[in-house]
Amino acid sequence: MMSQDRIGVVIEARDEPGVLHALTGIIAAHGGNIASVEMLGSAETGLSRIYFEIELAADPAVLMRDLSANTAVQSARQEKSLQKIYGKRVIIMGGGAQVGQVAIGAIMEADRHNIRGEHISVDTIPLVGEQSLADAVRAVARLPRARALVLAGSLMGGEIEKAVREVRAQGLLVVSLNMAGSVPDAADLVVTDPVQAGVMTVMAVAETAKFTVGRLSRRVF
Repeated sequence: MMSQDRIGVVIEARDEPGVLHALTGIIAAHGGNIASVEMLGSAETGLSRIYFEIELAADPAVLMRDLSANTAVQSARQEKSLQKIYGKRVIIMGGGAQVGQVAIGAIMEADRHNIRGEHISVDTIPLVGEQSLADAVRAVARLPRARALVLAGSLMGGEIEKAVREVRAQGLLVVSLNMAGSVPDAADLVVTDPVQAGVMTVMAVAETAKFTVGRLSRRVF
């Protein structure tokens, strides 16, 4: 069985019903597995830009030829996948000051691993309010390439705790600062120092680190 490479494909095509169906049919006919798809917006010219990440064992040149030949397609070009460029994503959300401190640790640690060939990116969003945070936590599970979430604040619970348990059940690693509220009880890992929380989260998702949350004898630090 041939190994599959992941490629990125950006297509400009007519913005009309049935185009996406036609494109996915061409990809399937070439044995491509669509790992992700994103609509990049429509231009005033009536064209839509679509980005696919495709796992493909066959020659990508043949796929690109057939995509370009479709009558709805104006242009199709192969790119490096976002998985190769940006890699795994660590999401940090909560109070602005705490988010900033966690980001310091996460970015410093990500830099250390990225120099050694990893691709780990760090995203932050300062947020307040129980419902806003709960909605944002649930949305992380829908973000491409998201591997871990850090909740940085001084008080979180209620609906946020429910959201944390939901995304953990979907395989997302959740790290919480040691704060008031019930969120620390729901998280995989609780870290008191925000800088250390960022460091440990990146270590947990990095392939070049020998740190596994599941092997820890305790979960609060």
